[in-house]
Amino acid sequence: MYVQRLELVDFRSYERVAVDLSAGASVLVGPNGVGKTNLLEALGYVATLDSHRVATDAPLVRAGATAAVIRCLIVHDGRELQVELEIVPGKANRARLGRSPVRRARDVLGALRMVLFAPEDLELVRGDPAERRRYLDDLLVARQPRYAGVRADYDRVVKQRNALLRTAYLARKTGGTRGGDLSTLDVWDAHLAQHGAELLAGRLELVTALAPFVAKAYDAVAAGRGAAGIAYRASIEVPPAPDRAALSEALLAALAAGRQSEVERGVTLTGPHRDDLVLTLGDLPAKGYASHGESWSYALALRLAAYDLLRADGIEPVLALDDVFAELDAGRRDRLAELVGGASQLLVTCAVAEDVPSALRGARFEVLEGTVRRVD
Repeated sequence: MYVQRLELVDFRSYERVAVDLSAGASVLVGPNGVGKTNLLEALGYVATLDSHRVATDAPLVRAGATAAVIRCLIVHDGRELQVELEIVPGKANRARLGRSPVRRARDVLGALRMVLFAPEDLELVRGDPAERRRYLDDLLVARQPRYAGVRADYDRVVKQRNALLRTAYLARKTGGTRGGDLSTLDVWDAHLAQHGAELLAGRLELVTALAPFVAKAYDAVAAGRGAAGIAYRASIEVPPAPDRAALSEALLAALAAGRQSEVERGVTLTGPHRDDLVLTLGDLPAKGYASHGESWSYALALRLAAYDLLRADGIEPVLALDDVFAELDAGRRDRLAELVGGASQLLVTCAVAEDVPSALRGARFEVLEGTVRRVD
């Protein structure tokens, strides 16, 4: 799989730009702040319907414009497919596959499989659990796009359940001992258990499959200096045989046991949205103990593990490295080049071309304010 052409209209700093790409390595060179990352962000948005840099869509639209458009032509197994997304802040995005509009934007997921490593990925190691949950869920969708619907259904249930609990909490707070109407809470518990079990089962299966790839990738990046491990920490006691039915029952039991606390606090305290991916180096948690270099290597290992897992599944994703080599010493640069050199398409951004190992210097593009030009 590779991206043959990327077109942007009013996306970030670009009023209009078109970039013709090819399989193999491409290096995007330019000073900081001229829009190199914006190009990778646009492709990442097609792959995940999300930005790795901001939580809302508004910053993706160029100042003064009302909407942004991303078009990319993807080649997979010799077949071409064009994906088009129109981003309209505050409204549902519109999408096309080929010449046909799709009912929901998430119907384009799976057209482009991509693994993107960026400096923001340090938050996978140092940041809050939400960053690690997002990492798992994005990879889950990349492997099996149907999980986009599972995740959307679960998020909707948690939002509705939180609204009910919050209303009851405020009513009780302002009206004395009488709380709000919680008569439908059992119904929402059942929905949460159903969709939560599906999401939790997918995550547990994913972590089991991913763990050996993380250990291998960290060992390669860090040259054997420490053993990396991952484990899933659930907000419930996971049953010994965690099939979906057993997980649903466990979620229902945990919700019943914690109901009083939830009513008192006005928020859902149980479910996959409260879980975490635990990262360890040796016997110690990576968060709080890993040095800057170890954290950087671990974050990179998580992305490389995702890439290797997708390849093991028979999926050949696009691999993008955003300003990575400037952070690495010469030894790590060469090891990384060896690990990613076989990618069907590798996109690298850098401020200084010499930071990229010679083995990865394929097509070269010069990026300046609002323009992208191939220079070789």
